[in-house]
Amino acid sequence: MKIGLTINGQNQAFEATPGESLLDVLRRNGYIDVKKGCGTGDCGACAVLFNGRAVNSCLILAAKANGAEVLTVAGLAPAGELHPIQQAFLDEGAVQCGYCTPGMVISAYDLLSRNNDPTDEEIQEAIAGNLCRCTGYVKQVDAIRKAGAIMRGEANE
Repeated sequence: MKIGLTINGQNQAFEATPGESLLDVLRRNGYIDVKKGCGTGDCGACAVLFNGRAVNSCLILAAKANGAEVLTVAGLAPAGELHPIQQAFLDEGAVQCGYCTPGMVISAYDLLSRNNDPTDEEIQEAIAGNLCRCTGYVKQVDAIRKAGAIMRGEANE
């Protein structure tokens, strides 16, 4: 079947098989910034913004995604300049091996687009679905807090 999506602001059409996940369609078509982790929705590595909300793309059937708007982590920096969240992750040392980072950044983007001054508890809740084996999440929370300050105009990038 053919599905149409808007991915990172670009209209796209793809072939999908019945039962195929959005994650598999994205990766097959070159969106390698969407990581394949557990395939069961437990790790958050495949998180994308789907019609404005963070979701695990491994849990979305490609057929159900027809007509949707999808934003991947690469879509946050289309002109090559890092988004404040991406820059804050680098500045705060929140990137370790990097495997969980795209999904973590998408979850942070979802949170900060709704609330750019979250508490640490709200940040922790927002990234609770993103598993990281390299850290204790302290630097990620710091990075998200810093990105919120930048987005509020309270800190220099």
